[in-house]
Amino acid sequence: MPLHVKVLLALVLGIVAGVPLHWWWTDATWAALGVGDSAAYLAHKAAVGGVGVGGEASDPNAGAGVAAAGARFVREAGAFAGQFFLRSLRFIAVPVVLFSLIVAVAGVGDLRVIGRIGVKTLMCFGFTLVVAVAIAVLVGRYGAPGTWIDGEAKSVLMAKYANPDAVKSSVSTAQRIKDQGVSGFLMNVIPTNPFNAIANAEMLQVVASAFLIGVGLTMVPREKSQAVTSLCEGMTEAIMVLVGLIMKLAPLAVFCLVTQLVASVGLEALRALLAFCICVVGALSIVLFVEYPLLMLAFTRPGNRMTYGRFFRGMAPAMTLAFSSSSSAATLPVTIKCARDGLKVPADIANFVCPMGTTLNMDGSALYQVISVLFLAQLYGVDLTLTQHVTVGIMACVVAVGMPGLPGAGIAMLAIVLESVNVPTEGVAIILAVDRVLDMCRTIVNVSGDTVACVVVAGSENRLGRDDAGSAGGVPEGAGA
Repeated sequence: MPLHVKVLLALVLGIVAGVPLHWWWTDATWAALGVGDSAAYLAHKAAVGGVGVGGEASDPNAGAGVAAAGARFVREAGAFAGQFFLRSLRFIAVPVVLFSLIVAVAGVGDLRVIGRIGVKTLMCFGFTLVVAVAIAVLVGRYGAPGTWIDGEAKSVLMAKYANPDAVKSSVSTAQRIKDQGVSGFLMNVIPTNPFNAIANAEMLQVVASAFLIGVGLTMVPREKSQAVTSLCEGMTEAIMVLVGLIMKLAPLAVFCLVTQLVASVGLEALRALLAFCICVVGALSIVLFVEYPLLMLAFTRPGNRMTYGRFFRGMAPAMTLAFSSSSSAATLPVTIKCARDGLKVPADIANFVCPMGTTLNMDGSALYQVISVLFLAQLYGVDLTLTQHVTVGIMACVVAVGMPGLPGAGIAMLAIVLESVNVPTEGVAIILAVDRVLDMCRTIVNVSGDTVACVVVAGSENRLGRDDAGSAGGVPEGAGA
């Protein structure tokens, strides 16, 4: 059974297991197991919630027995398996960006070729981003998801999912970036200390560092640069081997992650915000199934067309991992492998485009920002003008560039776009109700957009399916695909 089929099966089983857990495993269930304060018990903290016979404080969890301990162990084991998998992928995300991009840039050897490929890549990123934002504006405006929820439902969602820390973090992030300004943001792209950027996983700075080092290597005599290039090639191959090993854990990890998500969130929020979810998923589907295929058809030759079936078969492992992990950075090694082995993109182009796309190409996130802002504006009765719609689109494009490819990053940037058109930032609490699920969906588009750019660049260079596509990397046959 192919790995992506196993992952999809694990995803379905996770939903099947999570729904009854959300409905039936309640505080009453914990109480039946002798646990009076489940939050404290799960956190391994002492809970004080009453007065004993002698007047001393009593522990409401004192009656917890073996069954309660077993339930807690199963919960913690599932969380550990999922987080271990994600941390393993994030562990290799920075090295794969650093080494693969250095190899890609240095391997080209000609600054004019680097410039040509770089310009094509950025033009493709910009085009797909603008089209995605335009689709979002149309869907958000005419779908009007904010008019489908009444005031009572809004109050319930605000009360149930209010997260002061998340809202405060979003507002502080918006203020920090506003104070920084465009010039400060551009200046921050170049790190003062590249090792600090690597240590803190500042992906935009890591990309800039790798690109500049690669450019420097092209300007050094080959006999001197060859040792560094060979080292980076060896590191890239080692990382790709690790990807193959880590991906063997994917089905178990996906099952644990999805079960935990569905058990904690449930389906109530999805029902309450059904119109909003439909608009987001619908717009993402237009980008994924219409915009991207048409763009690839336009830039691939008749004898080597990138058809629907070829693209989605080749990208299946990366898409399923992106959906389950909600992290384009964690998915990056698999994205590169799918581009090279599944889509037959030359290794140097895949190694060049995909790492840049992880930080610069966030079509799904920008689309989500736009629809979220229009939804909240409609919900709060803020009538946006045509100029403000354009402002929302521009701001979404700006905040999408350099957005961390990590779960929940989009919600932290949402306040920036909300403030640009004077929509209350407290509405972030409503979005939080379904953000995790929609984050999984938009990550698929973010990851797919990177490989679409790979195909477009390779097709425009007449190199799709040629050169060393898929031959490098040292990944065992069948690993990750």
